Amino acid sequence: MVNPTDPNFAKDVAGVSKLDRHAILTDARRELALPSRRAFGKRVLTLGGLLMLTGCSLTDDKSVNAFLLKVSRMNDRVQAWLFDPKQLAPTYTEAQLTRPFPFNAYYGIDDVPDVDGSDFKLQVGGLVTGKRTWTLAELYALPHAEQITRHICVEGWSAIGHWGGTPFADFLRRVGADTSAKYVGFKCADDYYESIDMPTALHPQTLLTFQYDGQTLPPQYGFPMKLRMPTKLGYKNPKHIMEIFVTNTYPGGYWPDQGYNWFGGS
Repeated sequence: MVNPTDPNFAKDVAGVSKLDRHAILTDARRELALPSRRAFGKRVLTLGGLLMLTGCSLTDDKSVNAFLLKVSRMNDRVQAWLFDPKQLAPTYTEAQLTRPFPFNAYYGIDDVPDVDGSDFKLQVGGLVTGKRTWTLAELYALPHAEQITRHICVEGWSAIGHWGGTPFADFLRRVGADTSAKYVGFKCADDYYESIDMPTALHPQTLLTFQYDGQTLPPQYGFPMKLRMPTKLGYKNPKHIMEIFVTNTYPGGYWPDQGYNWFGGS
């Protein structure tokens, strides 16, 4: 969480009059044309971030990168401060489902990981008292919950899906997670990795999902399991999860490490 009275927060928003606004907008537009920058740039603009930070000499690509990264990290702190762990995202009806629900990844559908469920074991570690592995049968036996919520992609589209699984907050408590820790991290069957803040992990709508639309989660949607968070943008919802860990050390994420906002939500 961030406090607006924090000196770092104040430093971020100080000195607006020193900025060359034309230079910022010209260089930022060029940089945001890159795929790895386009996504978090939208979050920057929602906070007016391009005109809020100083201390950067925007003369070359390196300085623009440093500036945009600083804006992005400020947005992370602001979003965390604004996040309400009790505020629920909208839910929908079966009639409102998007059919078919779109496939989305940084690779084509032919490259979706092929995970063998028969010998799958979820590794749980870090700041938990119950370090162990979980089979799919054990995970499927956990208390069940469902939700019909909207997936919002940073690319500008959205889709309504029907997800089934177990409340992630209950799972964390079941494994003896230190819920005062800062982060929960995820490693996936492909090269993807992600992490989220603990308040989002404990949000009542954050779901460790094993089903889509009443059926076993299909490979294209994340088999053997996907973390579903309607309070986060799509790229924050990891698929094909193989390992979960709790930590106080910032774990980063596949897209945040390339410039996207880490918090990535509301």
